[in-house]
Amino acid sequence: MQTFSRSERLKSRKLIGRLFREGNSYIAYPLRVVWLPVAEMDNARAFFEENRAQLAISVPKRVFKTAVARNRLKRQVREAFRLHKHEFYEKLAAADQRIVLMLVLVAKTEVAYSEIDAGVVKMIRKFPE
Repeated sequence: MQTFSRSERLKSRKLIGRLFREGNSYIAYPLRVVWLPVAEMDNARAFFEENRAQLAISVPKRVFKTAVARNRLKRQVREAFRLHKHEFYEKLAAADQRIVLMLVLVAKTEVAYSEIDAGVVKMIRKFPE
């Protein structure tokens, strides 16, 4: 199913803090991917009953000054992920992983949707097994 449900959104401040302290990262331009496997975490299964991943998206206020621009870019990243998440979930299922991840836009200017879409595909392809 190609939806992006509430249970797939990363909202826990504790998990986000831990993600940036202990997580791994790589660049799939125009995105920086920060991820953390959660299999070893206490009661991680409670967070991931039906999904293999929880996702947060960040667009820096320092680069994109207006909320309109930030929200538009976040919507585009979310849409690109939604369209390709089945491939990502298949990869996670094959490796039996459950993760939290954050996608941070690192571009210095507004990018076209096609670039964001290509970045999401590259993120999925480069994701470590």
